[in-house]
Amino acid sequence: MEQLLRVGAIASTHGIRGEVKVFPMTDDVKRFEDCKELLLDTGKEKKTVEIETVRYFKQFVILKFRGYDSINEIEAYKGKELYVTRENAVSLEQDEYFIADLIGLVVYDEEERRLGVLQDVIETGANDVYSVETDKGNEILLPAIRECILDVDVAEGKMHVHILPGLLDANGQSAK
Repeated sequence: MEQLLRVGAIASTHGIRGEVKVFPMTDDVKRFEDCKELLLDTGKEKKTVEIETVRYFKQFVILKFRGYDSINEIEAYKGKELYVTRENAVSLEQDEYFIADLIGLVVYDEEERRLGVLQDVIETGANDVYSVETDKGNEILLPAIRECILDVDVAEGKMHVHILPGLLDANGQSAK
């Protein structure tokens, strides 16, 4: 399992006092209010930055890091990603998982037949959709709902699913 979880990326600077606009990559954008520090991936190292202030602007989170008081001090970090350690991550409810933990799981059906490997989680309005690449290179799209996802075992690297009627065509691909 990944020990660092990506929570955002610095999109640009904001003003001249060292603030940055962060594009959030987390379900709970308010998580930045409870977070005291982040890890900034500079490209060479992961540097700890302490959050001084948090506010919001459209789809962005405006962050001010302690010790970065001018645009010149923070400008070099545009485009860089921000992470939290697993111990500083938000608490998950039962049957909730970090996307980073789901990517790479081997997916099996109810009869223990290997369907493929989970490649992506597509976030939609109603529910997430899991993109599974079969061993033949086809894509299966599985809705992340209780009727379809039977068991997720991150430690074992496995997911068991029920293929809903009409979900696959005759070739084992997602029905279009």
